[in-house]
Amino acid sequence: MKIPSIDFGELDGDNRSKTMATLHEACEKWGFFQIENHGIDKQLMEKVKDLVNQHYEENLRDTFYDSDIAKSFEEGNRATIDWETAVFIKHHPDSNINELPNLSQEFSKTVNEYIDQLIKLAEKLSMLMSENLGLEKNYIMETFSGSKGPSVGTKVAKYPQCPHPELVRGLREHTDAGGIILLLQDDQVSGLEFLKDGQWVKIPPSVNNTIFINTGDQVEVLSNGRYRSGLHRVMADKNGSRLSIATFYNPAGDAIISPAPKLLYPNNFTFQDYLKLYATTKFDDKGPRFEVMKKMANGDISLPV
Repeated sequence: MKIPSIDFGELDGDNRSKTMATLHEACEKWGFFQIENHGIDKQLMEKVKDLVNQHYEENLRDTFYDSDIAKSFEEGNRATIDWETAVFIKHHPDSNINELPNLSQEFSKTVNEYIDQLIKLAEKLSMLMSENLGLEKNYIMETFSGSKGPSVGTKVAKYPQCPHPELVRGLREHTDAGGIILLLQDDQVSGLEFLKDGQWVKIPPSVNNTIFINTGDQVEVLSNGRYRSGLHRVMADKNGSRLSIATFYNPAGDAIISPAPKLLYPNNFTFQDYLKLYATTKFDDKGPRFEVMKKMANGDISLPV
């Protein structure tokens, strides 16, 4: 399967409608896609990857192979093991990057610069998704904001080279709890897989620093199921260690999440009432019919007898 690719460079030209349609289909039928020409400084992205790899080699690699995870794997206790080593960095509303051990000032400064650009991309993407859903362009962004703005954090992970990858997952199957996930990943080692139509789709390493996107559970709820959160996993690899820098653009902790009222199907109506309306609108679009049934269920209007 060819993974959907959205060229953000086409959004300001004659191909905007086609690009928006591709984005809509990717959110609706896939739950994951990649973005080209996203506008993030690619030299900065390379520097982030270099610093993360350096941090892993100097501070995490040996510790991982001496950890309880690795020892449990060797002893055959693999049911609840994820073959990964990770650090979670909070960015917004409160940052913890200066409190984490063994992170240099250069690391912190570079990651903060990258995240500032990435948040702008996430906001742009949220507005495009809102537009495609027929909502006000700031709907997702404002819904996620709560009292202090959206919650933004990054999981910096390495999936170390594994001696027996057939016996363990890098990360077990799951959907993401939050909103929009923006992934800067390895350009050589693969391992990420998403479930699509009953088949596991292998996500190739990112070429030319494309950003890989997937949507989380809160987007599925907000869109009333139109945009899905994708089930995914990471496979371990015996030939190399995979880099993953996943930034989560999530709702604030106090944000109230519910399906957007405009997207809700009508409910609490009788089939008989629906058939009365259907008899005179059978060959019309179903959308306005649903809107009439919503208003009737809310008591705003009544059907003619």
